[in-house]
Amino acid sequence: MKFTKKTLSNGLRVISAPMHGTDTVTLLVLVGTGSNYESQKINGLSHFLEHMFFKGTKNYPKPGELDRMLDAVGAIHNAFTSREETGYWVKVDAKHFPLALNFVSDILQNALLKEEEINRERGPVLEEMSMIWDDPMRYIWSVFERLVYGDNPYGWDVIGTQKNIREMKRSDFLKYWKSQYVASNTIVVAAGNIPEGGLFEKIEKAFGNLREGRFAKAPEPKKLIEGPRIETLLKDTAQTHVMVGVGGYELTHKDRIVAEVLSTILGGYMSSRLFSDIRERHGLAYAVRASHQSYRKVGYFAAYAGTPHTKAEEVVRRIVANLTKIKKSGVSTEELMRAKENIKGRLAISLESTDDVASYLGEQEILLGKIETPDVIIKKLERITKEDIVRVAKKIFTARNVYTTLIGPNIKEDSYKKILQTI
Repeated sequence: MKFTKKTLSNGLRVISAPMHGTDTVTLLVLVGTGSNYESQKINGLSHFLEHMFFKGTKNYPKPGELDRMLDAVGAIHNAFTSREETGYWVKVDAKHFPLALNFVSDILQNALLKEEEINRERGPVLEEMSMIWDDPMRYIWSVFERLVYGDNPYGWDVIGTQKNIREMKRSDFLKYWKSQYVASNTIVVAAGNIPEGGLFEKIEKAFGNLREGRFAKAPEPKKLIEGPRIETLLKDTAQTHVMVGVGGYELTHKDRIVAEVLSTILGGYMSSRLFSDIRERHGLAYAVRASHQSYRKVGYFAAYAGTPHTKAEEVVRRIVANLTKIKKSGVSTEELMRAKENIKGRLAISLESTDDVASYLGEQEILLGKIETPDVIIKKLERITKEDIVRVAKKIFTARNVYTTLIGPNIKEDSYKKILQTI
């Protein structure tokens, strides 16, 4: 992977990643802010503001005007908001790179944020919220994070609350935009068939009006309330959605990648332990998976399954049994090797296209402040031993560190508490 990174005079970081054999270019702008940077009163504002950047600018005041220009050349464009970053991207035929650059630079510097457009957009945001709530397979992750991190930004929903969405004022948007969208908190990545010569100068000119200055930092996470703890959401669903997890590691922790290998062995692919046990041997679920999620300051491991209502206790019991077994009996050489090769293969696949490369480079820079190349990550993988897997499993798979969330009808918590005590 070849790339060049420069920090411009205003503090804006720019990454150039030329790629051969492609006719496209992806332009990605990442801002180091998200729901973890919000107060309770404005929870959901990061995401709402992301919507508003597409509702007209000083140069293109009619909502949708810039969208139509991109649609006319077959470009793909979108945006996203997470706990720690907000992103805006365009993937386009390389010859239309100037249009892509004009689009992202204009919406982030010249948005109008009209009162009438804010009021109009409340409806779509509330409908997006309802869509998430209606999807228990997706929403259970929010329920889990709320249980683990509690009533603070790390546990609140990224999309916010209905009350906040209805009551946020234009002044809230302007204040947050001014506070967080500054050059030193922003990264621009161009990946693919990028223009020959003058790229950094073009980006510097396009983002010349981006505000300079400091930005507000996220608060420190609160100390976790020890488990075992359970949270249920009673809902008339067709199956019970189950999640069992534990506190894990932040992005910079030395054992974070060990935890990722551990989660891969347990539920990262179709031959993983949880998939083989819960789905293949006992037919208790269709969707079974496990992963380790890392943020800047916190992290967690979680295993998920959707199962018939009458089988939910058995699924939780089997998840707990698999976590207990791996910390007591460890893993085989073949099993560890397979997990490492799986991660390597997925890493290679994830870097095939211009948007993948832009995301990889931009997210590492915005979250870590540096870029670890795939070669560096692979070397770290290779050093992981069977003893490392057992050590981390023993550290995190404990009763005081276990949390369970369930979505479904007629859930009785007491029986699950007894299961969790056995880990």
